[in-house]
Parts: sequence; structure tokens; C-alpha cells
Amino acid sequence: MLKKLQLKKHAMTAISYMLPLVVAAGLLIAIGNLTGGQVITNFKSGYSIPSALTTLGVWGMGLLAPVISAAIAYSISDRPGIAPGLLSGIISYNIGAGFLGGMLGGFLTGWLVAFLVKYIKVPKWAEGLKPMMVIPLLSSLIMGVVMFFVIGQPIVWATNALTSFLNSMQGSARFVFGALLGGMASFDFGGPVNKVASLFADGLLLQGVKQPEAVKILASMVPPFGVTISWVLSKIFKHKIYSQEEEDNIKVAFPMGIVMITEGVIPIAAVDVIRMVVSCSLGAAVGGGLSMTWGIESPVPSGGLFIVPAMNKPLLFLLALLIGSVVTGLILFAWKKKPSEEPKKEEESEEDIDLGDIRIS
Repeated sequence: MLKKLQLKKHAMTAISYMLPLVVAAGLLIAIGNLTGGQVITNFKSGYSIPSALTTLGVWGMGLLAPVISAAIAYSISDRPGIAPGLLSGIISYNIGAGFLGGMLGGFLTGWLVAFLVKYIKVPKWAEGLKPMMVIPLLSSLIMGVVMFFVIGQPIVWATNALTSFLNSMQGSARFVFGALLGGMASFDFGGPVNKVASLFADGLLLQGVKQPEAVKILASMVPPFGVTISWVLSKIFKHKIYSQEEEDNIKVAFPMGIVMITEGVIPIAAVDVIRMVVSCSLGAAVGGGLSMTWGIESPVPSGGLFIVPAMNKPLLFLLALLIGSVVTGLILFAWKKKPSEEPKKEEESEEDIDLGDIRIS
């Protein structure tokens, strides 16, 4: 039954639409904050460019729930789902149901629209109005009532309870939570598990909980940095653990890691999946646990090292990132085996053919 609903497919589609907004809005907030900007509350008085950038970024982050709701609804029911999906997300954002409410509203909207498209019949003369007016209006009416009076408030309670729980965590509980989130964020190098962790952190950011976002950012950079450290160690101690092709890939993965793109590690991980996944997950778990324990917060959801100055404890973040990366690097250096490179085949030189010897009879 769950497989037929294709929850993962629709969620991944929505994430692909949402990520550019997350990145753009997050970087706008970072640039604005770093240049002294603040959220504008009174537009009648003068305001600066940095404040305009910060405000635009904050507004963009406020669109996450509507965008993901509309994107999920669109993935399920095509264009008729966009308008009611947006409205469901707007309701979710404004009543405080946040990201979770937006996702749930998107799924319900998509399924409702698909049902209405299939079963609502209109006269032949009104066929043109069905996708443009009838379906959007009916689905918006129904989902509006559902979001306001049925599922909205329970989601708000659940979100507030989760937020309070995370804010009240102390000591070892914080480390365990950070380690779990960090391990998930690096587990499949930008794959579905990483996306789940990212969604969770981004959703909490909308509720004002900023520490998981720092863990997500750190864990996304540990794999490329950790692999690079292991490669450097292999050069220092003359213990070859990477083939020439893998070394070339590492030189690409490292700069990608600086901007929080984990996928550069995938070609390296494909050669030795188990060791890479375990090493990177352990390093990210250690770094993530330290980040949560030290109370590091990130108001920006993406940007890699470029948004570190916007964090509340940038030096501690860099220390946690370094420790996590070193853990990954040491494990890989000690665990990875010497690569079995195929010997280069000598090119067989073809014998010169003397065309003069060829006779046509």
C-alpha cells in the first residue's frame, strides 16, 4: 500500500523544487547579517541594502512550507494541485504548523485533487473550466477546512512539543541527538537519508531551532574533508590507499565540500562502499554530537564554509568540523586497503603494411 502511494518519490520531487529556494534565501540572510542587516519591520522609514537582503531571505524561508506543499501536490496530481497546495502550505505556515504541516498538507491536497479529477463530472460545455476553476476551488475549500479545523492544531501541538523537547535536552542526550542527525546527514552522500535529515533540520529552523541546521551543514562537509585528510596522510606516510583515479576525484571533491556539496565523494565511495560509509558516518556523528553539545547554531540552511561567520559560535563549529573530519580521515587511513590497480596494457603496435606488395589480379 505504502509503495503504491510513492511517498518517497513525491517527497524527493518536492525537495528538488525547494532546495534552490533554501539556498538562495539562506545565503541572502547570511550576506545581509554579515553586512549589518536586520529584518525590516517598518518600511515607511529608511532601510539599507543589507537589511533588504536579510528581509528578503527571511521572507524566502517563510515560503518553504507553501513551496513544498505545492510541489508535493503537483507531483501527485499535476497542475491542478498547485493552487490548493500553495494555500495549504500558507495556512500551515501562518497557524504555526510549519514545515511538517506543509508536507502533510501537500500529500493530502495531491490525493484529494487526484480523486476529484477522476470522479468529478461536469457538463461538456464546462470541461474547460474543470481544471482551471472547479477542481482548484473545490480542493481549496476542502483543504482549507481540513487544515484550519482538523489537522492544523494537532500538528502545531506536535511541533511545539518537539521544539520544547529539543531545547530542553542536556548533556549526553544532546550529543546522541547530534550524532544521530550527523550520521544520517552523511550516510548516503546527498541521497534520500541525507534529504530526510536535511528536511528535519530545515523544518526545525522554521520553528526557531537552529542547532540541527549547524549539524546538517557540518555533516555534509565531513565526507569530502575526511577523505582528503586520509589522502594527505597516505602521502605523508607513503601508504597508498587510493588509485590514481580516486586521487583525481578527491581533488574535485574537496572544493565541492567547501560549499557543502557532498556528492563529490560518490565516485570515491563507489569503489569501497562499506568502508567509506562507515568512516564518514562515524566522523559526522562525532562532529554532529560535539556541535549539538556545544550549542552551535546556524541561522542559514546552506552555504558551507561561506556561512560560518553567520553562526553564533563559528570557531567551535570549525573545531567540531575538524574533529569529525580527522576521525573520518584516520579511520579511512587505517582501514582502507591498498588499491588493486589494473596493470596498463601495452599498446600493440600494428605491423606496417607495405601497400606495394598488394597485387590485384
